[in-house]
Amino acid sequence: MTISPLPNLQNQERSLNTTVPNLGLVCITASQQVRFKTITRTRYLKLSLQERESTLRLLYQNNLQKLHDALSFCQANQIRLYRMPSGLFPMSDIEDKIGANILEQMSADLEKIGQRAEALGIRMVLHPDQFVVLSSDSPEVVQNSIKILADHARSLDLLGLPRSPWSLMNIHGGKSQRAEQLVKVILQLPPAIKNRLTLENDEYAYSSSEILAVCQQAGIPLVFDAHHHICHENLDSYDEPSVVSMFEAARTTWTNPDWQLVHISNGETAFKDRKHSDLITDMPSIYRQAPWIEVEAKRKEEAIAYLRDWWLMGQ
Repeated sequence: MTISPLPNLQNQERSLNTTVPNLGLVCITASQQVRFKTITRTRYLKLSLQERESTLRLLYQNNLQKLHDALSFCQANQIRLYRMPSGLFPMSDIEDKIGANILEQMSADLEKIGQRAEALGIRMVLHPDQFVVLSSDSPEVVQNSIKILADHARSLDLLGLPRSPWSLMNIHGGKSQRAEQLVKVILQLPPAIKNRLTLENDEYAYSSSEILAVCQQAGIPLVFDAHHHICHENLDSYDEPSVVSMFEAARTTWTNPDWQLVHISNGETAFKDRKHSDLITDMPSIYRQAPWIEVEAKRKEEAIAYLRDWWLMGQ
């Protein structure tokens, strides 16, 4: 499927009332154009120290080239937001420090990627994996979660990306009924993490209103997900009043409203199915006011193209 280009947005006024929403690509393409390599911890630990160094160096070089390719893909298709994979630099947080040292040695190459993204006007964001649970009742889990976030923040720093929600790290609330603990931990995070951190509502543990309260107390933005919201609240439409009110409430948590990011997915087999569909065929009307939308659909760039054809071009 060929992606239909967006109108040129470079000279448009950055206003919620006039801006065409920017649709974001999540991690990889449905085609083979954007793919990344990884290595399991089990396989890595079987390697000698010399093998670990050579393996990670080649892997990181490959993934940096693929990150460059991802920006090229976004540029060619006028996609102005790209979510990087959370496993871009595997084993960089492991105790042997081999990966961390390699990234430091490659810092000039990483910085060029960040500079290229800035020059192209492409926003780069991150969604750390499910192991980040700041609300856990286990101190060990919390400390490991902070360690993971610190590793991601370090990578963003090496890329030269700003310590702000423009280059956000988005996570879920984690363990339910632990909002007070979640706020406490967030307030104590170092600036490299906290200044980039955002929270997202989910289908199970934290409703939109619950995670909104956490964001307000912790002073960080809320990434509103309409599909998570309708699943949690058992709603039958994306245009229910609470979808509109939560979108607008989420906007107030963004110091710069023009940076507000939301997520969209559709159910695979039914409206409230939690599994993601291939394409996006249903959208909240209020999302026409969203400056930035991550498209969480299985067919990736094809879903963006389809959404442009029936939704954006019809505005």
